[in-house]
Amino acid sequence: MGITQQDTRQVVAVDVGGTEIKAALVAVGSDHARQLQRRRRRTPRATEADQDDATAGAATVRLIVDAVVELIEELRAAAEGPVVGAGIVVPGIVDEETGVAVYSANLGWRDAPLRELIAARSDIPIAFGHDIRASGLAEIRFGAARGCQDAVVLPIGTGIAAALLVDGRLLRGAGFAGEIGHVDIGHRERCTCGAVGCVEAVASSSAVARRYAERVGRPVKGAAEVATAVQAGDPVAIEVWQDAMDGLTRAILVLVTLLAPEVVVLGGGLAQSGDLLIAPVRERLAALVSFHRVPLLRPAELGDEAGCLGAALLAVGTLEDR
Repeated sequence: MGITQQDTRQVVAVDVGGTEIKAALVAVGSDHARQLQRRRRRTPRATEADQDDATAGAATVRLIVDAVVELIEELRAAAEGPVVGAGIVVPGIVDEETGVAVYSANLGWRDAPLRELIAARSDIPIAFGHDIRASGLAEIRFGAARGCQDAVVLPIGTGIAAALLVDGRLLRGAGFAGEIGHVDIGHRERCTCGAVGCVEAVASSSAVARRYAERVGRPVKGAAEVATAVQAGDPVAIEVWQDAMDGLTRAILVLVTLLAPEVVVLGGGLAQSGDLLIAPVRERLAALVSFHRVPLLRPAELGDEAGCLGAALLAVGTLEDR
C-alpha cells in the first residue's frame, strides 16, 4: 500500500546500540512504515580517564543523551512537514513504564532516567523502550514473524537478547524478559555482565571477533571477517565459529523448551552470514530436541532497520495512548 498524507505520521526513531547509534525519520501508517532520512554515528562512551564504574556510566549517559537530542533535532530539521514524536530504544534491562534504563553490561549504566533526560530537552513526545523488543515488534508487524502468535526474534550483535511473542503478546517482565544471552551454558569465558559461562560471551558478534583476534594475535574488523575466514577453511576461525553455533543452539533450546515458538527469527550482524549461521544451528537443534516443537529458523527480513522501525512504532503507539 502506498503512503498517503491522510494515514501517515512522521516520527524520529533512534536505536542506541553498543557500537553505533542509528536514527531515522520514519513515516508510519496503519500497516506500513518507511524510513525517509537516515543517520548513523558511533556510540559515544566515557574516556578511560573515568576510572570509577559509576562515574564512567554517568558520563556515558550524558554523552548519549547529547547525541540522541542532536539526532532528533537534525532529523526534524530535515523533515518536510511536522514531526509528531520520537521513539528511543536502548539495550540492556529497560523499564518501559518508568522510562529508566536499569542496566546495560555493554554501556555501563545503571538506573539512568533516559526518557526524562531526553524529554527535558525536546518539545515533542518521547517514547522509550528496549532495542530488542522494538526490533521484534517490527519483525512481527512487517517482517519474518508476521502472522505468528508464538515467535522469538533473536538479534545477535554486541550482545544477545530475545523478543518473546507468546499467544500474540510481547513479554516484558518489568524489563527483564528475554535476556537469553546471560544463560550459563558451561564454558569458562567471563561475560561483560561479570558472570562466567554466558551465551553472549561466546556467541555474540563481538565475542566471535574478540575470541578470534585473541587466538590469531591481531585485530579483526568484526564477525564478518571471521565468517570469511571460516569459508576459507581457517581452522582457528572454524573453532571459534563452532563454539558460537553451539552456544546459540543451546540458548534457542532453552527458548524452545519453555515457550514452544513457531518460528525463531535470527537477526543482527552475525545473521548476515546466512546459511553459515542458520544451517549449523538448525542441524544442532534438531539433534538436541526430543519431543518439543522444532521451530522454523528464519533470517530477519528488516536487517538493521528493525530497531528504528520498532522505535517508530513505539512513538506512534505512545501518541495513540494519549
